[in-house]
Amino acid sequence: MGVPVRVWPRAPKKIMIKIHFTFDKTKRSQNLKKTLLKKYKNFSPLKSDVIVVLGGDGFMLNALKKYYKFKQPFYGINCGTFGFLMNKYSSNSLIQKINKAKKTFINPLEVVATTKNNKRKKLIAINEVSLFRQSRQTASIRLKVGKKIVIKKLIGDGLLVCTPAGSTAYNLSVHGPILSLNSGSLAVTPISPFRPRRWKGKIISNKMTVEVQNLDYNKRPVASVADNIEVRNVKLLKIRINKKIRLNLLYDKNRSLFQRIKIEQKRRNTSLN
Repeated sequence: MGVPVRVWPRAPKKIMIKIHFTFDKTKRSQNLKKTLLKKYKNFSPLKSDVIVVLGGDGFMLNALKKYYKFKQPFYGINCGTFGFLMNKYSSNSLIQKINKAKKTFINPLEVVATTKNNKRKKLIAINEVSLFRQSRQTASIRLKVGKKIVIKKLIGDGLLVCTPAGSTAYNLSVHGPILSLNSGSLAVTPISPFRPRRWKGKIISNKMTVEVQNLDYNKRPVASVADNIEVRNVKLLKIRINKKIRLNLLYDKNRSLFQRIKIEQKRRNTSLN
């Protein structure tokens, strides 16, 4: 009989992740840039496996729009104030944290804005699209959802359409509803409505197309803002979910977007009671 050979189990292979870092210009972000680039190589977006964004929520929105075409997941590290879309920075292994992160998929809004000069601009918005008066006079707008006219004439400062991911942002500040991430809904919320004064907005299916028409674009000009990109002198706005664009966000175990939205819902319910 031959001598039995003891086979030792192989050590697990380390999973190598190619990271593309993008840093905001804030002091905290730039300090972390020095630390992280000593540890990790900064690959190009095309050759990376994940895009790590260091900044605040606004910088994350910009990064999502800039890099979504590379179809890589996004992992945010908060270097801003609130950081609703971000994770907390930890000195522990970044690779390990990314490997253990939970995935959340969201679809952005597609916006087509037509100006009074009939110029068309196409944008995307992750949080919301808002329409504001751009003069001292109130806006006079018509709201259509699908084939149905919901409001023939809304007079006020404007309105916004938001996704579930954006329902806890500006939408919440103007007393709009907080939407669950898997609700399949959008919120249409007026901004300081004067007529009809008591209209609180509407929750609609994300399969519907929203049209907002400026009824008096010469006398009462309005501007549209898709997250943080503005188009002025808008005559017509068409808004719908673009399901062809799928954004993959990564969150640490206790910081998922689902949990954060639920926390905001509980806070709101508590304040109303």
